Amino acid sequence: MDVLSDLLHRARARNAVIRQLIRRPPWSLTYADAPPLAVVATLGGHASIRFDGGEPVRLAAGDIALVRGTGRYTVADDPATPPEVEVRDGRKYFIGGEEVVHAHQNLAPRSYGDGLPGATVLLRGAYELRGDVGDRLLDMLPPLAVVPAGPRTRAALDLLAAEIAHDEPGQDAVLDRLLDLVLVLALRAWCARPEATSPAWYRALGDAAIGEALRLLHADPAHPWTVAGLAAKVGMSRAAFSARFTGLVGEPPLTYLTGWRMTLGADLLRDTEATVATVAREVGYENAFAFSVAFKRVRGASPSASVIP
Repeated sequence: MDVLSDLLHRARARNAVIRQLIRRPPWSLTYADAPPLAVVATLGGHASIRFDGGEPVRLAAGDIALVRGTGRYTVADDPATPPEVEVRDGRKYFIGGEEVVHAHQNLAPRSYGDGLPGATVLLRGAYELRGDVGDRLLDMLPPLAVVPAGPRTRAALDLLAAEIAHDEPGQDAVLDRLLDLVLVLALRAWCARPEATSPAWYRALGDAAIGEALRLLHADPAHPWTVAGLAAKVGMSRAAFSARFTGLVGEPPLTYLTGWRMTLGADLLRDTEATVATVAREVGYENAFAFSVAFKRVRGASPSASVIP
C-alpha cells in the first residue's frame, strides 16, 4: 500500500456522509459544526463558498472544494444570497432557529431540494477522521483548497452523482469508495498546483527510490529497519540513499520512521485498550521503556500522559 493510501486507510473513523442538493437559486447553506474534512463539488450550475469572516470563493461546474473543519462555512448560489439554512447536529434549521420542514424536500435517497429546471446540483461528502494519522492527512491542505474541473475528476464526480440516488444492497460501500476516489484525485490535483504547499514526504513520492523507501516504512513500520537495509532495498549505496532521503523528505530515514511510529503509537494508545508494552511491540520497540523514551523525546510527554481519558 502506498503512503497516501495508508494514511487514508488508517485515518478513516467511520462511513462518510454524502448528500446532494438539487435546487434553483437563490439558496444558502451554513455548516455550523463542520467535520474534519469535507468534499464539496458543483455538478451543475455554480456556487460560492466562504468561511465566516472570509472572502467568498467561486465554484464553477465541476470544481471541487476540499474544506478542513476549521470553522463555520457557507455554501450558496451567490455571495449576495442572504443566509437561509444552517446545518448543525445533522439537522437543517432556518437561520431564525426553526427546523426546516418543507424548504428542502427529499427527492431521492441522499438527495434533497426542489429538483426544478435550472437547479444547481451540489454534492457534499463529509469525512470523520481520527487521531494523529488524520492530522497528517489534513496537514496536506489549507483550510480551503479549490481544485478546478478536470477530465479525471469530472468523470469520478459523474459516477458518484449517478450512484447517490440509488438505494441498493452494498450502496454505502460503493459510495464510500467513489468518494475516496474523488478525494484522492482532488488531493493529487491540488498538490500539483503551483500555489499548493504539500508536505515534503508527498513531494518525495515522485522519486522512484525514496518513494519506494517510504512505502516500505509504511508497509511494515515495526520492522527493525536500518539505513543500510533500506538503501539495499531500493538499490542505492547507504550514503547516497541517506543524503537523497534527507534532502527530499526533510529529515533522515530513521527520524522519519520514529515520527511515524510515534504517530501510530499515539493513536493506538488513544483508541484501544492496549498497554504501553503491547503498543511498543506493535510499532517496533522491544519493550515499553524504549518506546516511552522515544515517545517523550518526540512528543514531549510520556505515553500515559498522552492518552485521552
